[in-house]
Amino acid sequence: MKWESNVRKVVPYVPGAQPNKEKMIKLNTNECPYPPAPGVGKALQEMNISDFRLYPDPNITGLTQGLADYYGVKKEQVFVGVGSDDVIAMAFLTFFNSEKPILFPDITYSFYDVWADLYGIPYKTCKLKDDWHINPTDYMQENGGVVIANPNAPTGLMESPDTIEEIIKANPDVVVIVDEAYVDFGGVSALPLLEKYENLLVVQTFSKSRAMAGMRIGYAFGNEKLIKYLNDVKFSFNSYTMNKPSQVLGLEMLKDKEYFEEIVSKIVNTREWTKKELAALGFSFPDSKTNFIFASHETIPAKDIFQALEKENIYVRYFNKERISNCLRISIGTDEEMQTLVDFLKDYVKAWRQ
Repeated sequence: MKWESNVRKVVPYVPGAQPNKEKMIKLNTNECPYPPAPGVGKALQEMNISDFRLYPDPNITGLTQGLADYYGVKKEQVFVGVGSDDVIAMAFLTFFNSEKPILFPDITYSFYDVWADLYGIPYKTCKLKDDWHINPTDYMQENGGVVIANPNAPTGLMESPDTIEEIIKANPDVVVIVDEAYVDFGGVSALPLLEKYENLLVVQTFSKSRAMAGMRIGYAFGNEKLIKYLNDVKFSFNSYTMNKPSQVLGLEMLKDKEYFEEIVSKIVNTREWTKKELAALGFSFPDSKTNFIFASHETIPAKDIFQALEKENIYVRYFNKERISNCLRISIGTDEEMQTLVDFLKDYVKAWRQ
């Protein structure tokens, strides 16, 4: 059909499966296994439904100020979007307009190449080392921008602050995005580097450690000029990006720091327990600083394990991709969920070895 010649054709991002079955254990999309803070539920009940007839605040004033206060930066240094996906996509559209390729690892969040293709941005992937870490010198070639997820997904590994600073310092003429979706589970944020580098954009989210994936709240920190450019593009695209409930409930979640630290601590403790149990069963994995483990077994193919778990309504993530096709990304659930996973794997590995 002739009209198809004018269609923008891209290969879309493929998210983790979203099954909806009774008694399933969902460990495939890195969601928080615990609910948001109690104050979020209370604030939701107290919302006036008649307010929904009005457009939400286009400046997201309350949540933006709340984030600035929480992280100790100026309000003008904060950009808020509909999940970190929206924030990073907006950053791609805003900052990556050179004819030079942007750089990111070959094994990382698989939305980066989708956005690059969508916006017509040239890109080049830099191969991770055999230990899954990046090679900083790969990011010292000519480029139009850099994107580093730290800790990385799906590997779970964190690069040292020195490595991140080395890359930022080597690229003063382009914007360097540090995607910190998982930083709260044991990573070290690049936020302190904002004072030294005007080309740095740090992106975080409420979807993982703050248990609000369903509300779609992401945010970025940068110098005031960077954030102004982001807002200029946002307001040229859609003024009313974030709905009122997300703005109100997101701000409420920020108020309960004690609860936030409690659920993060639970997830980290469960992750460390799960590491020991998996290692005893013959699995190996990088030292995760996230809310998931990137595991492979010494003898059993990952695809076989993935399919066996699925039959038991236990869902993990399998990537049928080069270099990682024998790995499973296992999100950290509750203690009870991880115990069920480990118990099944004990029987499965035993049966495989016999």
